[in-house]
Amino acid sequence: MELLFLDRCVYQREVNVTNLDIRINLLRACDVQPIVDAFEAISANKPASQYQRYLAEQEQARRTVLVAFGSDERFCGYVTINWRPNYPPFQAVEIPEIQDLNVLPHVRRRGIGTRLMNEAERMVSERSPVVGIGVGMDADYGAAQRLYVLRGYIPDGKGLTYKSRFVRYGEQVTVDDELVLYFTKRLAICS
Repeated sequence: MELLFLDRCVYQREVNVTNLDIRINLLRACDVQPIVDAFEAISANKPASQYQRYLAEQEQARRTVLVAFGSDERFCGYVTINWRPNYPPFQAVEIPEIQDLNVLPHVRRRGIGTRLMNEAERMVSERSPVVGIGVGMDADYGAAQRLYVLRGYIPDGKGLTYKSRFVRYGEQVTVDDELVLYFTKRLAICS
């Protein structure tokens, strides 16, 4: 099944990935609590305010949020597209940025992250020939670093950023979620 209307209407795809049926929708207000509950169950700090902000940004056409649910209606993961990212090199040439890919641990390695990324890249390709993504530099981001390279993302050549500013040679920074390397990928244009 595939329905696709993006101006506050319906976006739905059902796919079969490694024996797991998933449905990918645009984020809706009724999705916020199930997402928060799912992350709370694994002790992850993902407050409702984050998804309410995402929803508001989606309504303003600043962000698109794709949410994956299993056939049992349980939340599996999500990814966002920031159409107006804060990273200056992306801003300068209007490169949309894929942000905040999250798949719950118990359903990882079943293709959900791949499906979310495929959909996000497809949507970006309708508006831009290039997509960007940033990834943290500590071991917690190792799987994401590998995934993005295997998907064809390459470093943008600008170096590391820390708290949204470029790290200078010899500078000392803390290795945490704020230490990021940005990548880009050239997309096939959808017509």
